Amino acid sequence: MECVITIELGTNAVRVFAFDLNGNVVASAKGSYPTFHIQPDYSEQDPEQIFITMLYVLKNLITENLQPQRYAVQSICFIASMHSVLAIDKQGAPLGNVITWADNRGKREADELKDSDLGKVLYHATGTPIHPMSPLVKIAWLKNNDKDRFAHTSKFLSIKSYILQQLTGEYVIDHSLASATGLLNIHTVQWESKALEFAGIHSGQLPELMPVFGNPGKLRKEYQKSLGLGANTRVMVGSSDGCMATLGAGVWREDKAVVTIEDSGAVRIVGNHVLRDDRRRFFNYLLAENYYVSGGPTNNGGVVFEWFARQFGDFRVPFDTEQIMENLIHEASRVRAGSNGLLFLPYLLGERAPIWNANARGSYFGLNIKHERQHFIRATIEGILYEVYSIGKILQEHRTINSLSINGSFATIPFCAQLMADIFNKPINMVKNLNSASRGAFLLSAIDMGIYPDFEKAAGSTDYQHTIMPREEDHATYNRYFQIFERLSVKLKDEFEELAALQHGAQ
Repeated sequence: MECVITIELGTNAVRVFAFDLNGNVVASAKGSYPTFHIQPDYSEQDPEQIFITMLYVLKNLITENLQPQRYAVQSICFIASMHSVLAIDKQGAPLGNVITWADNRGKREADELKDSDLGKVLYHATGTPIHPMSPLVKIAWLKNNDKDRFAHTSKFLSIKSYILQQLTGEYVIDHSLASATGLLNIHTVQWESKALEFAGIHSGQLPELMPVFGNPGKLRKEYQKSLGLGANTRVMVGSSDGCMATLGAGVWREDKAVVTIEDSGAVRIVGNHVLRDDRRRFFNYLLAENYYVSGGPTNNGGVVFEWFARQFGDFRVPFDTEQIMENLIHEASRVRAGSNGLLFLPYLLGERAPIWNANARGSYFGLNIKHERQHFIRATIEGILYEVYSIGKILQEHRTINSLSINGSFATIPFCAQLMADIFNKPINMVKNLNSASRGAFLLSAIDMGIYPDFEKAAGSTDYQHTIMPREEDHATYNRYFQIFERLSVKLKDEFEELAALQHGAQ
């Protein structure tokens, strides 16, 4: 029997799946790793810890699940979260930790670039909004603030590029992940010279570009041996988690969108051309020739509800956060839509789309003497989903969206899925395989192997469990409250800035 392995290098965990050639999951495993916040706005991870975790999880899945069933691994396809930066020296050794998408230390560089004519040019050339998340800004920050590390850097890599180099010896990055760096011209599919100049680097300091179907080379012999894989096992460079979650959710028609909410979240659509937005509120990422994934990310997804659970949950059973969250959702279900006028701005980690304000802060608004704990719970969930809806709303200025597919551990909670249908006023398709990013990586491999002739046929193979229909009365309520939420998110900009300045002054 033959199978395909997908490896997702996520924000907080590596997820490894094995699929048979019919697309059925035959085995899966997960390993977690921490994120370090050593100073305000810093978000880093240990690249060696990620690599060792990935190897451990992969080896266990192969030896415990695949070898006993005599599965032969045909290919391994990699996917990863976007916007990471790792500086390495001439010997390939990391110069410190990998900087993650959530890192906001480059706020000054981002603000100066965003307000300039160059910022406008780079946004339209690269498809990446100007924000501290972007590797373009992260590298510029290193140039301005960590001159010694910058001077000793031979290459700037994504975490996936580092992992692939460890396994194959080659420094590569796929077009999809590269298009999220702010350094790739998505029209010419070459490194953008004006972006390189701003970052203070040259193209030789970046990995080699290749299509998502590209092969960086064979596994090194030591990993063939330790993992029990053949020399002919194909290694695919793969894509980004966002693009693969879109493919895996079956969103390949222009009237569909996908909502992903894990720790962070995003709303995405697919099309054959770049969507132009003069207000620069969303991204356009290249997946493959003539295929662009457009949308917006939020920093504040399930991580916000998990924060609420840790602070205010009833921890009668120590460390059982998942059960605590279930209990909180049960409490929230007893409150009517709108939380009796209590609104929550969920910006605990700053925010990306659509306000692109790294200094944004969280806030409960409209509090009165009648509000109880259950109202806070529901308002927290509604606030997360209002933010997601605000992204979908700007996409609908450019595209008619008739239905949504959802994935991610938070979005697929039945209570949250129903609220999302009500807020968007759209039917929601529940994907059968909830880990759409890994399924998307399988479909990419299947296209490469000739199982599907193209992206459309591959996406069309997606099965749905059921459809959730919106409730008209609740949508009317949410629509009125959302208008206040949207205005508050913009009106408080000056106060967000002032609070951030006070916080930094107190350090």
